[in-house]
Amino acid sequence: MANIASGSGAPEPSGAAEDPSGTRGPSQALATAAEGSTSPAAPSRYESQKRRDWNTFLQYLKNHKPPLTLARCSGAHVIEFLKYLDQFGKTKVHVASCPFFGHQNPPAPCPCPLKQAWGSLDALIGRLRAAYEESGGRPESNPFGAKAVRIYLREVRESQAKARGIPYEKKRKRPSSSTAAASVDVGTSRGVVSAEANQLLGGSGGGAAGASGSAGDANKEGEGTATGGGKTVGSTN
Repeated sequence: MANIASGSGAPEPSGAAEDPSGTRGPSQALATAAEGSTSPAAPSRYESQKRRDWNTFLQYLKNHKPPLTLARCSGAHVIEFLKYLDQFGKTKVHVASCPFFGHQNPPAPCPCPLKQAWGSLDALIGRLRAAYEESGGRPESNPFGAKAVRIYLREVRESQAKARGIPYEKKRKRPSSSTAAASVDVGTSRGVVSAEANQLLGGSGGGAAGASGSAGDANKEGEGTATGGGKTVGSTN
């Protein structure tokens, strides 16, 4: 300890002898690559935002009067939190008495309040719902997935759609690739069956025509033979 404090002690070994030539062997290169691969990757933007939202909600519970614990949190408390966030919103939501109610692009400013947009609240609930379960919460007791929260979000969506004149339409589900492939396979098999049926029908028709043609030729040959026989008989007479 005295030598380290005074600075007179020898430096501690770094764990690997330095190469005087300045080159590193294969083992040292592999060790460096392994250290670089084990370094934690930076969290994604979604994960960072989810962590910030979760910390904000926990701070809200702590500042709540009376203070709330996460175990006692219910869907009603989640709705209170969403209403609390409206004071930080930036979306103009016209009231029913405003002359610009239902106008998507109002021509003039109005004193209507600013609130959180429905899309922002919906995405926030999705992140908090995932963070709750990642923190050890049970899915069946997740307050962010409560029915009351879903009803509140639906009401916010409908009211803001009327006030802002922006309808929120549900996106139609596109058919899956397996369904499309199945329909193509069915159509292809039908086409193959139809082609084979046409070939069979055409072959049987050709056989019938060939048979009728052979019968006609035989009749002609019979007629020619009978005629020729008549001429021969006539000539002998």
